[in-house]
Amino acid sequence: MTISRTKKLVGVTAAAGILLALAGCGSAPETSPTDGGDAGPAVEGFTPCIVSDDGGFNDKSFNQSALEGMQKAADELGVDVIEVESASQNDYAPNLENLVSEGCTFIVSVGFKLSADTVTSALANPDIEYAIIDDWADNTGATGDDGKDTGDGETDAPNIKPLMFDTVQAAYLGGYAAAAWSAQSGVNSVGTVGGIPIPPVTIFMDGFVDGVEKYNEDKGAAVATYGWDVAGQTGQFTNDFAANDVAKQTMQTALDQGVDVLLPVGGPIYQSAAQAIRDTDNGAVMLGVDSDLAVADTSVADLVLVSIMKRIDTAVYDATTSAAADEFDVAPYVGTLENEGVGLSGFGTFESQLPEGLLDELDALKEQIISGELEVTSPSSP
Repeated sequence: MTISRTKKLVGVTAAAGILLALAGCGSAPETSPTDGGDAGPAVEGFTPCIVSDDGGFNDKSFNQSALEGMQKAADELGVDVIEVESASQNDYAPNLENLVSEGCTFIVSVGFKLSADTVTSALANPDIEYAIIDDWADNTGATGDDGKDTGDGETDAPNIKPLMFDTVQAAYLGGYAAAAWSAQSGVNSVGTVGGIPIPPVTIFMDGFVDGVEKYNEDKGAAVATYGWDVAGQTGQFTNDFAANDVAKQTMQTALDQGVDVLLPVGGPIYQSAAQAIRDTDNGAVMLGVDSDLAVADTSVADLVLVSIMKRIDTAVYDATTSAAADEFDVAPYVGTLENEGVGLSGFGTFESQLPEGLLDELDALKEQIISGELEVTSPSSP
């Protein structure tokens, strides 16, 4: 296997099928700094590394955003990033083992699905600092009715920093905006489809549906929702994060229900939503998630009304620069509207077509959520 420290390391399972033996504990970085850029100097030997989930770094969503945050920090610090992309869940453990063997001193795992393997790696390597996105890394401590570990909110390794996002707050605003758009068009129906029914996905769906309900209450409207039942925590899913025929068919089913605003939650599945919308050609639009989708993928900008953003790039940047300065703190980060860890993107070319007063209404709702006057929460809230 050829390893490049300038940018990328291929997944170990996909490349030659070689599984590297779990390396011993990484050594703690020395305190003498190296030359750095805008972020300041990094401790001697600081090596930031990142591993994707099986959505890959070109998902125009959370994996890509996380990588961009680490690359920005590395550029300013004057160090190289080692990145490893997972093709399937079978890659997670060996990819983490490979990063340990490469001398990484700070490792970011991108996503809920890497939780168990990240805990195992962190426990085996207590001198390496870890961060994980969208998960408490708390796989033990409580059990469900089936006797399986469900987690208790306490991180299972002392060297992991959870990077969490209370996305329901931003999704609530997105749902309100979607309802306003659909009401103005006269369709009065919006929908959402998730990738996999896990908390980082369903939290978007909870906020979206609750935001539509808020619009109906405020306006005396009757915008219907398809695809998610907040009370029952059940809905429509593609059961994968892949943009494939199953995802497209699931999106088409939503459009066949008559919705004219669609929220696909799950990285690349937005591509399937875009294909279904173009094929249907009924004037429907969609919402992006995680990053500003109209910017991340300009090929779908004409369909993206607005994006519900998790500023993963900023969280990873901050965690990386803190680790580089030998100031790593495992206290969980939770992104909110108040600290600008979550929020809405701009409406782009759609702004001139919005219902009159909508932007002011969204600003007022945001302030009410921040002040606590309006309580917005989800069973999946961190």
